[in-house]
Amino acid sequence: MHENITIWTLDWVPMTNGPAGFVRDMRLRWACEEAGLPYSVRTVPFGEGGPDHLACQPFGQVPFMSDGDLNMFESGACVLHLAEKSEALMPRDPQERAETLQWFIAALNSIEMVSVPWWFLEVTGAKENGLTGWLESRLAHMERILNEREWLAAGRFTIADLMMADVLRVAKLRAFGDRPAAEAYVDRVMDRPAFKKAQADQMAHFEAADAVRRQAES
Repeated sequence: MHENITIWTLDWVPMTNGPAGFVRDMRLRWACEEAGLPYSVRTVPFGEGGPDHLACQPFGQVPFMSDGDLNMFESGACVLHLAEKSEALMPRDPQERAETLQWFIAALNSIEMVSVPWWFLEVTGAKENGLTGWLESRLAHMERILNEREWLAAGRFTIADLMMADVLRVAKLRAFGDRPAAEAYVDRVMDRPAFKKAQADQMAHFEAADAVRRQAES
């Protein structure tokens, strides 16, 4: 298969208490690894996006992606596009597809919509985090669901699990309360070879960039 998928990420991120391992190009790398889709990775500078960056991602973020002549931004949209290329990620049965889509969207809209602002308030040391009760409720619902099933849809791993586990694997979220079913679920998903490969590749990318940066500063 001719390689025509290009994933764009940052050229560097801080390695001490930084986002390495969690930058959202990880989601695209992981989807490609699960589906066996060849891809390459290119970079934009860390910091405020310039005109070329903003032309591809109007909010100056990463990731964004090209697939031949098609260009996309937003990790959810990109992963969904990749999933359409492979039954390994997206079932073809209409009912299983519907179940997969609803849980994929739930990861972004019902969990991450709450967890990201909660996390931001926590790491900035806000004295009052009014989102805590809301987050507790959402995670309690996920614990109930994950007590009842191994995978979220279709009886097997799909992009619903890729996205939900990526949302739930954030360290502060994993340490928030006692949720054994969710913990087992995240561990199960993170044990997949495709996840390990994608994470190792992203970490190697940022570690190499950091080494070059430190050498230039010395």
